[in-house]
Amino acid sequence: MAPCAYHMFANLRTLFSVFSSDLAIDLGTANTLVYARSKGIVVNEPSIVAINKNTGEVEAVGNKAKEMLGRTPGYIVAIKPMKDGVIADFKVTEKMLNYFIQKAHTRKTLVHPRIVIGVPSEITQVEKRAVTDSAYCAKASEVHLVEQAMAAAIGAGLPITEPRGNMIVDIGGGTTDIAVISVGGIVYSRSLRLAGNQMDEAIMNYLKRKYNLLIGERTAEQIKIEIGSAYQLEKPLTMEVKGRNLIEGVPKTITVDNSEIREALSEFVSTIINAIRVALEGTPPELSGDISDRGILLTGGGALLKNLDQRIREETGLPVSIADDPLCSVVLGTGKMLSDFKLLRKISLE
Repeated sequence: MAPCAYHMFANLRTLFSVFSSDLAIDLGTANTLVYARSKGIVVNEPSIVAINKNTGEVEAVGNKAKEMLGRTPGYIVAIKPMKDGVIADFKVTEKMLNYFIQKAHTRKTLVHPRIVIGVPSEITQVEKRAVTDSAYCAKASEVHLVEQAMAAAIGAGLPITEPRGNMIVDIGGGTTDIAVISVGGIVYSRSLRLAGNQMDEAIMNYLKRKYNLLIGERTAEQIKIEIGSAYQLEKPLTMEVKGRNLIEGVPKTITVDNSEIREALSEFVSTIINAIRVALEGTPPELSGDISDRGILLTGGGALLKNLDQRIREETGLPVSIADDPLCSVVLGTGKMLSDFKLLRKISLE
């Protein structure tokens, strides 16, 4: 190729990569994150859509829709179209994806991006089809699905292509994915339909049972973030909680401490640890040796539960670390695949 022709080709390729519409999406139960090639993360909003029941029109998506949760008039309903990591409402998911894709491209012109989406490891064929169909309906030109645990491992910087065992536990909003990865493949994987949303429910049920106090999802999430823990804290934490007294039917404020919320979350934490134990038992001996040296990596929003790493460390006897950016590990991993189609072809689900 002549030098000037080569430079022209290189410039065109650079120009194409700058204007490439390819997107990586972490279509989560709690939040949806979108990574645009050459731009990074361009969308990070709750997976919620507010619909006008009278007209069928979308009133709000993401952050604005979350603000409406529990506060809408009768004709507006705030819908979470994702449940347990998969699509529960196809039409609403399509509208949500369409909104986020347009927002990612900051313009309303027709774009047909190639899209890589992270999904739970034990997703069924029907659920896979629902995800791909909703992306195609939202104007995607190609859709590739990858397992969230693998994407999280890549996003967290684990050396997945080496012939060594890496264990990752990705605790999202709707699912917890546990995987052992070696030589760019998943040796063991398990997906629990138990994650951040179930933590919120456990807190709501605990306060209802103990204090006859009814609280909403947003309040439960706030309690989890501020004073939730999996292991005893050095300094006790307390928080004022406002809700409705179920017996008297009037607003009420109580003070709860971290030990109560730890009790509320104890069953959840035990289930996660038992699943990690089962994964360790199902791992080949050579890889078990690698994991005992390298430890377990925690990703996802649930990894931020205070002292969860310490509790797992104590119960398994293994080193445990938290990813640098646990909330974004999956979308960063899928984002890396936009520029490495060789790796994508190797690990994408058929």
